[in-house]
Amino acid sequence: MPARTASPAPPTGASRADLVADAALALLAERGMRGLTHRAVDEAAALPQGSTSNVARTRQALLELAVRRLADREARVLALHEMPDPRSGLDALVDALALATHRALTRNRELTLARYELALEATRRPELRAHFDAAGARFRDQLGALVTAMGSAHPARHVLSLVAWADGLMFSCVAGSFHAEVPDPAEVRAGLRELLDGLLGE
Repeated sequence: MPARTASPAPPTGASRADLVADAALALLAERGMRGLTHRAVDEAAALPQGSTSNVARTRQALLELAVRRLADREARVLALHEMPDPRSGLDALVDALALATHRALTRNRELTLARYELALEATRRPELRAHFDAAGARFRDQLGALVTAMGSAHPARHVLSLVAWADGLMFSCVAGSFHAEVPDPAEVRAGLRELLDGLLGE
C-alpha cells in the first residue's frame, strides 16, 4: 500500500476558522464522521477548549465550514487557475488533468478521504447537500468551459464522463479494491487520453 502522506499544511497566518476546518478535515480522514466532534477538533488543532464551538456552534455549521475549506483546498490541488489555454491542444489539457488527479491520489490522499466522508453525509443531510454541490460546481463549470473550447459537441455529458472517470479512479485507489495499486502519472495520463480521445473524437 502506498505510504500515507499528510496533506499540505495550511498557510502560515491561517485564520481560526481555517485552522478549525483543517483539523475537521484531518479528523474525517483519520476517524470518519463519528470521530468528528467539537472537542476532538479543539484537540487536533491545539486550540483551547471551546474554540471550535465559537467558530461553528452546531455540528451542521462545522460540516459546512469543512465543506467550504475542502473546496478551497481542492481548488489548489486541482490548480484550476493553471489549466492550459485550449489553444495549447489536447496534450496540454491531458497533462494538466493527469497531474491534478495524481495529486489527489497521492500527497492529497487525506483530503480525498475527507471528501468521501462529507459526500456520504450530504446524502443524509439535505442542508449540507446544497453546500457540497455548490462547492463542486466551481470545478465542473471550468471543466465544461475547457471541453467546450476543445470542440466538445456535448459538454455537459462529457463533463459528467470525465468527473465520473476521475471519481471512480480516486475512490478505487484511495478507498476501494485498488488501494494498494495507485497508478503512476503516466498511467493516469494514458487513461485520460483514451477517454478524451473517445469523447472529443465523436
